[in-house]
Amino acid sequence: MTGFELYLKRNSKKFDAFLATFFIDGAHPDMQRYLYGPLAAYSNNAGKRHRPLICLLACEAVGGDPDIARNAAASVEHFHTAALIHDDIEDSSLTRRGEPCMHIAEGEGLAINAGDLALSLVTGAVVDDPGLDDSTKLKVLHELVEMTTRTIEGQALDIGWARDGRFDLTVEDYLTMANHKTAFYSGAVPLAIGAIIGGGRDQQIAALRAFGMAAGLAFQIQDDVLNLVGTREATKKDFRSDITEGKRTLVAVHALHHATERDRLLAILSAHETDIAVLAEAVGIMTEAGSIEFANRYACDLVISAKSELETELERGRARDLLLSMADFFIKRAS
Repeated sequence: MTGFELYLKRNSKKFDAFLATFFIDGAHPDMQRYLYGPLAAYSNNAGKRHRPLICLLACEAVGGDPDIARNAAASVEHFHTAALIHDDIEDSSLTRRGEPCMHIAEGEGLAINAGDLALSLVTGAVVDDPGLDDSTKLKVLHELVEMTTRTIEGQALDIGWARDGRFDLTVEDYLTMANHKTAFYSGAVPLAIGAIIGGGRDQQIAALRAFGMAAGLAFQIQDDVLNLVGTREATKKDFRSDITEGKRTLVAVHALHHATERDRLLAILSAHETDIAVLAEAVGIMTEAGSIEFANRYACDLVISAKSELETELERGRARDLLLSMADFFIKRAS
């Protein structure tokens, strides 16, 4: 287990408790039943909390007090929650991390509404933060607006390609979509916000932002790989759901350009297939095309190259070492 994994394990529950303070009861008892309760439950099934926790690390890495960045870190996680709720609806997904999606459990209307509340908390957590001066708040809010816009742009590509049955995509098309949809909010902006709040120099903020873009993209690529071949994921209901949903992942895009059985793979990706044997067949075609190996290697190269500038701009210390360990963690998961 890497140092970064230990850091997540030791701090995620503590941050869970802090996030729970945002899901307060409303002015009417049923607001808890129809809004705050479902949103709290969905947020609580959120994985390792790497986004807010790397925000705190970035603040510490430039010499700041990470406690001052807690609200801003929470804002990124609220955005993540909102994005997942809305993404599940847009993709007609059934489960999320082994549990029914909110629109399945609560209905589409209440799910959209809960996602909207999570979006309001993105800015509210910063605006209402007593620990930040107005100048810093404006800088952080600007980052959050940019993050939201870029993510929505990436989602538009993803949804539009699916709606129009588009598989005539290049690797560069995929990278544009994934950078916008994932890398900004999963890496670049959490790190930049933490560095801004910590009083980092412009060069440090830029280095952390670039590192976060690379790491965020690598994180998405390795998640896509694990959905196809991960041993732990094989026990989950949504294992290989990317094939069922016909997702334009780096593996799929590469395979459609290199597979000898391209037509068969395209037919499977277009058919919303759920048969286990057929899903395995698709993975076999991708593997034979070298696409899984290509995606693993691409993710590894991303994080290796991103580490060097971070080592140059940040002083050696616990936070920097943990961020570098994050890169190693992504490589480990992608390999």
